[in-house]
Amino acid sequence: MTRYLKTIVLLGAACMIASPAVAKPTPAPAIKALLITGGCCHDYDNQREIVPMAVDLYSKQKVEWTIVHQRTKAVDAILEFYKNPGWAKGYDVVVHNECFAAINDANYIEGILQPHIDGVPAVLVHCSMHSYRGGPAAEKWFEFCGVHSARHGPHHAFEVQITAPEHEIMQGMSNWTTPKGELYFINKVFPMMTPLAESKSEKDGKMHTNIWVNAFGPNKTRVFATTIGHHNETMLQDQYMQMITRGLLWAAGKPVAENLKSIKK
Repeated sequence: MTRYLKTIVLLGAACMIASPAVAKPTPAPAIKALLITGGCCHDYDNQREIVPMAVDLYSKQKVEWTIVHQRTKAVDAILEFYKNPGWAKGYDVVVHNECFAAINDANYIEGILQPHIDGVPAVLVHCSMHSYRGGPAAEKWFEFCGVHSARHGPHHAFEVQITAPEHEIMQGMSNWTTPKGELYFINKVFPMMTPLAESKSEKDGKMHTNIWVNAFGPNKTRVFATTIGHHNETMLQDQYMQMITRGLLWAAGKPVAENLKSIKK
């Protein structure tokens, strides 16, 4: 009996030794994100930190950030960075959170747009929609944004009303109210733009889209855009941070639901 038991034990040990090790899943490569910020009228010194913080807080997918911050309040500042034709090379998504309304140099604007025409996805925040709106290239910039907006209403809190709850970006989100706000008036939408949410202006009583997606150019480049984001208090809301994270994941071609963290309160 003793010999038999020893044999069983030895055979079991041999089986354990022969069993192949379970391979650990290879982590997904980090999203390489470029944030370009600076210009007039906003607190970009803090927003350059808020946007990456939001994504790092809510995204399961690791994001490696490069930040280009033009520290100026001028509306016509030219970034030397944009003059390099390969300025977006190697990035999976570019986040534009800038405010340069008085630039009308067509070659310069076309140089900004070219990587996106070629297929580099984008996230557009707030005053990016009011940038580069002068000169012969302005219409192409608006097409990139998906909307034409030339002005905004007075500052007031507003309810963000989701109009496309079935869209991957908005699934599971509920309407929310901003603590402060600057609602942009949308004068025109382009054919490849899809509205996701809207809010009511206290000035004209009209509903204006303020979250949307766009398919830009011949490659139908993914563009996520929101005109919400004038005040830091708004950008620090949980709903806003989750929204911008969802938009970035979607723009970068990552499934939103499986890459979104659930934050316990």
